[in-house]
Amino acid sequence: MTTLKIPDLGGASQVEVIEILVSPGDTVEMEQALIVLETDKATMEIPAEAAGVIKNLSVKVGDKVSSGDVFGELDGDASGAEEKNAESAPAAEQKTTEAPVQPAVESAPSPSAEPVAAVDIAIPDLGGSEQVEVIEVQVSAGDDIDAEQTVLVLESDKASMEIPAGQAGTVISVAVKTGDKVSAGDVMLKLQPAAGNAVSAENNAAESAVAEVAPAEKTVQTTVAATAATATIPAADVRSSAAEVHAGPAVRKLAREFGVDLAQVSGSGPKQRITKDDIQRYVKQRLNGEPASVSGGSGIPAVPVVDFAKFGAVSDSPLNNIKRATARAMTTAWLNVPQVTQFDQADITDLENYRKQQNERYARQGIKFSIVPFVLKAIAKALEDFPSFNASLSADGEKLILKHYVHVGVAVDTPKGLLVPVIRDVNQKSVTQITQELTDKAELARLGKLPLADMQGGCFSLSSLGGIGGTAFTPIVNPPEVAILGLSKASMQPIWDGTAFIPRLMLPLSLSYDHRVIDGAEAARFSQRLVMYLQDLRNVLM
Repeated sequence: MTTLKIPDLGGASQVEVIEILVSPGDTVEMEQALIVLETDKATMEIPAEAAGVIKNLSVKVGDKVSSGDVFGELDGDASGAEEKNAESAPAAEQKTTEAPVQPAVESAPSPSAEPVAAVDIAIPDLGGSEQVEVIEVQVSAGDDIDAEQTVLVLESDKASMEIPAGQAGTVISVAVKTGDKVSAGDVMLKLQPAAGNAVSAENNAAESAVAEVAPAEKTVQTTVAATAATATIPAADVRSSAAEVHAGPAVRKLAREFGVDLAQVSGSGPKQRITKDDIQRYVKQRLNGEPASVSGGSGIPAVPVVDFAKFGAVSDSPLNNIKRATARAMTTAWLNVPQVTQFDQADITDLENYRKQQNERYARQGIKFSIVPFVLKAIAKALEDFPSFNASLSADGEKLILKHYVHVGVAVDTPKGLLVPVIRDVNQKSVTQITQELTDKAELARLGKLPLADMQGGCFSLSSLGGIGGTAFTPIVNPPEVAILGLSKASMQPIWDGTAFIPRLMLPLSLSYDHRVIDGAEAARFSQRLVMYLQDLRNVLM
C-alpha cells in the first residue's frame, strides 16, 4: 500500500484542490494525474507515484493542502492482480467444475456479457485557462480513434493546443464545433470505448461498488463535487477578499495586469466565477465613470476613434488570441516598467569561424548550429556573474527575488505570432544540448503544439532579429523579468587595431533593462562582460 502525499509545491502552502480526477477503485498508471491544485498564479496536476488501484481519497474539492499532506492511498499490487484475474477469466468460465470460484468473481459479469456503455470524454486541464476557443475539430461521428489521437485544437491567449481523446473507441457524437468556447471538464464527445477498455471499465465499476462509492463517471463526479464545494461558500465570503473569489490563474493574471481588485468584481460564471469578460467590463465601467483602480495607466487618455472608411476602402483583419495577449502584455510592461536600452557590439569573428567548423563536424548527425545557442551560453554565465539580472522585483517593490536557476526564454516567430519557449538550466547544458532543445521547442511552437509549461519560468529573454536584418532595436522587458537582450544582424566592419583597420564581424547587442532594479553602470558592466564572453567563449569555462 502506497500513501499518496502532496509533493513539493515550490514554497506554496494551503493550495486549493479544484478538481479530483480519480475515484476509489480506479486503476491508475504511474504519472497519471490524480488531483488538480490551483494557486493564484498557476494550476498544477499531482501525479501518481506508482501504478495501482486507488483505495481511498482523503481530500475533496475546496480543501487546502500543503507539501507533505496525505491525500489518499494506492494499492500497488491490485493492478497486477486485476490483470491476472482478467487474463484467467475465460479459463475459469470453461472449468467451473474443476475449481471453486471466489464469490467476488461469481458476482462480476463476464467482460463479453454485454456491450460497454458509452462514455463522455471531457476537456482536460488547460493550465488555468477558461472559455478557450475551439479552432479545429478533427474527428466526426463514426470515426475509430486511438487514445492519443487529436480530437480538438484549442487556442488560448498564449498558445494553440491539441486535445487528445484519452482513450480508444468509436466516436458516437461530437459535442462541440469550431468557434465554441470550452473549459476544463466540458464534454467534447461521446465515445463507445474499444474492447480493450471494456475490462478495465467494468473492473473499476465493480471495485467502486465494493468500496461503496456512488457509480458516476469521472467528469460528472468532478463537476458535481466542484459545484457542491462552490455552493457551500456564502456569497458574503466570496467577496471578502481577492484570494477567496472564484477565478482561474489566467483571470487573476489579467486582473493583476489591470490593477483590479477581484473582490470588487461581480462574476458572471457558474456560482459567481469571474471571467476575463467580467474583468474587462469592470475596467470599462470604471474608466467611463469614476476613476478606475488601475495602476500605471488610469490617467492615460484614450486614442481617438477614426472612421478610416471616409478616406478609402478598408477591411477588418481580427487579431488572433496570441497577438491580442502579446499586445496586452507589452502595453502593461511599457506602462509599468521604466525601461532603458544599452547598445553594444561584440567581435564574433573567431566565434563565427568556430561555429562553421562545428557545423561541418556535426553535419552527419543532422545538427546545425546558429549563433543563438552560443549567445545563450554566454548569457547564462553573465547571469551568474550579475545576480540582479537573474531576479524579479517583489510585488510590493520592497525586495529583489534572486533565482538560483538559469532559465532563458527565446522569442520564436510563428505564423500566429510571437511565442517564447524557455530553455531551462542553460548554465548546466552544452551548446549542443541547447541547440537540440531549442530546435525541438521552436518547431513545436511553429506547429502550435508547444505546451504552456514550456513557456513559463523564464529568468531572462533573448530576441534575435539577426536572420532578418537591422542594426539595432529596443526590445521590451517582459515582467516579472528585469532584462532582455536583442540581437541584430552581424556585419563586417573595419576595426582599428592600433596600427591599421582590419575587417571584423561585429554583432550588435541591445540590452533593455528595468531601471527600478538595474542602474546604468551595472547594465554597462553586464553588457561588457557579455561582449567578453562572446569574443572568447573560453572565458565561460573559467
